[in-house]
Amino acid sequence: MKNILPELRARRGWTQVDLAARLKVSRQTVNAIETGRYDPSLPLAFAIGTVFGRPIESIFDPEKH
Repeated sequence: MKNILPELRARRGWTQVDLAARLKVSRQTVNAIETGRYDPSLPLAFAIGTVFGRPIESIFDPEKH
């Protein structure tokens, strides 16, 4: 699933490790989500939305693979 996580992270100056710590997941999980190799669970997607203060629809685009 296409997403804008790398751009959102960069705007905040966060590394994948920083984001992973905030989400309580591994850096590898963040990397897999960012590269589209892993679609987050719904609870994780909502956690990502909460961290960035955005609705998940503005972060993830299920139409683009």
